[in-house]
Amino acid sequence: MSSGITVEDSPLEMLLKEQGTLQTPVGVFSGKHADLKKEPEQAQFYKQLLPLSKPKAGEQYAFKVDLDKCTGCKACVSACHSLNGLDDNETWRDVGSIYGFDESGSYTQTVTTACHHCADPGCLNGCPVLAYEKDPETGIVRHLDDQCIGCQYCVLKCPYDVPKYSAKLGIVRKCDMCHSRLAEGEAPACVQGCPTEAISITIVDTSETLTAARSGGEFLAGAPTPDYTVPTTQYVTNRVIPANTEAADRHALKPEHAHLPLVFMLTLTQASIGAYLASLLSQTSSSQIGLALFGALTMTLGLAASTSHLGRPLGAWRAFLGLRKSWLSREIVVFGGCFPLAIAYSAALFFEQIPSAVTLAAGILAVGSGLLGIFCSVMIYHDTQRAFWRFPVSAGKFFGATLTLGLSAYLAMSAITQVEFNRGLWACAILAVGIKLALEARQLLAVKTEGYRPAKQSARLMLQPLLSITRVRYSVSLIGIVLLGLSCFGSTFAIPGFVCILAGELLERTLFFTAVVALKMPGGVQV
Repeated sequence: MSSGITVEDSPLEMLLKEQGTLQTPVGVFSGKHADLKKEPEQAQFYKQLLPLSKPKAGEQYAFKVDLDKCTGCKACVSACHSLNGLDDNETWRDVGSIYGFDESGSYTQTVTTACHHCADPGCLNGCPVLAYEKDPETGIVRHLDDQCIGCQYCVLKCPYDVPKYSAKLGIVRKCDMCHSRLAEGEAPACVQGCPTEAISITIVDTSETLTAARSGGEFLAGAPTPDYTVPTTQYVTNRVIPANTEAADRHALKPEHAHLPLVFMLTLTQASIGAYLASLLSQTSSSQIGLALFGALTMTLGLAASTSHLGRPLGAWRAFLGLRKSWLSREIVVFGGCFPLAIAYSAALFFEQIPSAVTLAAGILAVGSGLLGIFCSVMIYHDTQRAFWRFPVSAGKFFGATLTLGLSAYLAMSAITQVEFNRGLWACAILAVGIKLALEARQLLAVKTEGYRPAKQSARLMLQPLLSITRVRYSVSLIGIVLLGLSCFGSTFAIPGFVCILAGELLERTLFFTAVVALKMPGGVQV
């Protein structure tokens, strides 16, 4: 017997018809946008997501995030990824979480974040080739892909983990607030893709944002303080955020990228300057020549290693463009000038016809410019505002490596050339290596401190996921100290001693990069 229900009236068909009448949030937004001229009262709705006017003088566009509406669905992440054609593991917008509690109970909130288009962008200030610009009309911080050489310094400079390196393209890329859509009156992909309308574009007064950030104003719980780059994104909520709220991944132990080319570049250039300094202090011509040749070799290898860190090394010649603001640009220029001076000094040692005063002057200039280059290296990392790289720590490690490698190279070269070395420099070498190793070991004691501190987090990294590197680093350095000590009985011990000291410094520089606690926006829970 027939039930009297046709195919057209079946539950499945009725459901499909109903689904065909439903509108996505993007569709609703587009429909209301199209009806603005017909229904002026809809303008208020549109203005909540995108301003109807452009920024005036002293103003700029900024993201506005309503935390009460954000559900962490990551529709904004998907929309941004699809529109911009990003790599599989590349994201310009991320979603994290913050947690806290007070007397009223626990607090949890998902947070969507992208580029904050800062009023004083760290990426722009640090770029050595001026691959960033801040639009004078909209305030949007744009990355110039064709100018980028892929040095990734902007990744270190940004305290919010915004620039993302594309290994496939060899450049860094980032959110540009879909400026081409904004120019046509269309909202960015993340704004239109959010089903709860948690993200919108607003206009902020730049001077007020600067004043608020530099006077200790709030930005977002669990995020780095805004005083460094002055982010313009506004996070709003009607809920009370507990004072102890922190990022969900704050205590996660995740080593950072090792940056091996930079490990070799920093260690070898510092060994080179130390060798040239030892060459100037040496009393015999054979040791002077040997140390100068070693210095020339290590500097050549170090500078060559630095270019392998670049995604587009052929564009490195433009590094002088950022000389006014970028410490990386200054380092490149200074070492670029140091290299010919060092080679000239090394060559002059082979010609007795060249006056000794000229040779000495070339050596002093080479060492002086090299020490200036190392100072620039210190400032490169100090300027990132990361606690593990603050000036006293980085300066102690970099200049300490220069001294210890230079003195131990002097002892090794004296053994190779079979020249009796200076007992005073022998004692200084052992003392310098020991003091440097002891000062670095003190960083591990921070693991015993109470509460959360970046120094404690770095110590935990070195004693847990990076423990094998830490053990080998201290072991080979201690062996190096013993061998250098034994060299007073037999100078040949100085050669393997120097090799151990050099290996220890390479491992220390690996920890320098991997054990740092990077500044970033709140991420997700990590177990």
